Amino acid sequence: MSFSIWGSEQEAKPLSKSLQSLVGKVVGNTTPRPAPELAEVKISECALDAAQLEALEAICGAGYVSTEREQRIPRARGKSYFDLLDWRVDQVIDVPDAVVAPKSNEQVLELLQWASKSSVAVVPFGGGTSVVGGVSPLRGRFNAVISLDLTRFDAIEDVDSISGEATLGAGMSGPQAEIALAKYGLQLGHFPQSFPYATIGGFAATRSSGQNSAGYGRFDEMVASMEVVTPQGIMTVGDAAPASAAGPDLKELFMGSEGTFGIITKVRLKVHAIPEAKAYEAFVFPDFASGVAAVRAVEQHKTGPTVIRLSDEIESATNLTSTDAIGEQESAAPHGCLCLTMYEGTREHVASRHEETRNLLLEMGGTSLGEAPVRKWEKGRFGAPVLRDALLDAGVLCETFETATTWSNVPNLKKAITAAVTEALGEGNSVALVLCHVSHVYANGCSLYFTILGAQDEAPIEQWRHAKLSILRAITEHNGTITHHHAVGTDHADFMQQEVGQLGLGILRAVKDHLDPQGVLNPGKLLP
Repeated sequence: MSFSIWGSEQEAKPLSKSLQSLVGKVVGNTTPRPAPELAEVKISECALDAAQLEALEAICGAGYVSTEREQRIPRARGKSYFDLLDWRVDQVIDVPDAVVAPKSNEQVLELLQWASKSSVAVVPFGGGTSVVGGVSPLRGRFNAVISLDLTRFDAIEDVDSISGEATLGAGMSGPQAEIALAKYGLQLGHFPQSFPYATIGGFAATRSSGQNSAGYGRFDEMVASMEVVTPQGIMTVGDAAPASAAGPDLKELFMGSEGTFGIITKVRLKVHAIPEAKAYEAFVFPDFASGVAAVRAVEQHKTGPTVIRLSDEIESATNLTSTDAIGEQESAAPHGCLCLTMYEGTREHVASRHEETRNLLLEMGGTSLGEAPVRKWEKGRFGAPVLRDALLDAGVLCETFETATTWSNVPNLKKAITAAVTEALGEGNSVALVLCHVSHVYANGCSLYFTILGAQDEAPIEQWRHAKLSILRAITEHNGTITHHHAVGTDHADFMQQEVGQLGLGILRAVKDHLDPQGVLNPGKLLP
């Protein structure tokens, strides 16, 4: 990815006429804030001396330690709204002092032990897709900070087709993993929006959830075991058996730990056969409440769609599910809330699940729109973040965030969040367009995923920080989680005590102190 946008320069898309029209109606006139060229970026000086760089090279090997701008700048930020704004305002960017790329657990261990003795912070880096400040090089009290790139952990080590398990290097990207598994007729089927760039280790470290979660579950449900390197030693966490009662499962400590407890280097995952058939069907519901009731019924009846996704009235009206036609009104589509369903598996299984789900959704008040809307969504489902780059260049506030709650609390939480963001941005005279969808479902609840469009003011970072604090307060006060799958990073760390309680926070700090007594692992993330 390019350092200052979501994807690559080749993926960049200009704003379509329909999207320009939508922005004009909602936001009005804006002041362009384009991303800078690499040569224009002002960065911090390297704080490592020649002897320290020689020590790092002795650990990782010649050619695997760099202080070049072209290596340090792309690893200085992730892809949150805050991160992308940092490049667009005139300031010095604090970047890692060096980028290192070890190739083995032993090299990672030696590197972490050197960093602990040298008071150098270590930030693990996979695909760089964090949207919560998870890869920012916060040096704090440390003398320097290095970015530990896991790119050399990129192999598939073994495949057990009989048991349905495979061990993958933590540095493999989503596409690399699927291509490697396909040679065995297998797939993981984990497709978050970050799929083209995010890595296996990153999925585990952030408890990622993919768009096919209704069928295959969250990423943490796919993890059998992991190899993790801490300053105190190398561990294998998780069970060799499919389940165990031998105390708490230690892999749970590292999934979601965002590199603050240890560096995940390998992940053993549950995999499944590549599906032989797919089916698609979209529905429309009169309103969000009836759509939510229908989606809940589908999940609680376990009819089994691989994907089920419900947009609210505003998201449906703006045609957000089709990235090539956002803002366009499709006259053939009835007004209401769009629900997308997709099914994968054997032909017989797909047909039976499709029929049962279809009958239930129709019974609950849905109207079929056929398969075309789902196919459009599937074709462009990884493209929406690219559009955000063009919006930011145009001076538009554009960000996403998510939460989850129980089914009975969905109306209350959605209303509270919408009011909070509308009021917070309204204080700066910015009209906010608030869009929402349900994209991950459980028997007892679901996630709510929000997209916000508004006008940037003269201080856009402070503007969104104020709005985000209002949103997090609304979430915690109305029984939501501060994050369902984006993780904590820096953006949500101040609300971890509300999430896990003071005693729970103490437990996490005790784990951190035991595994990383010098605190060098990804400081400033997860724990306030």
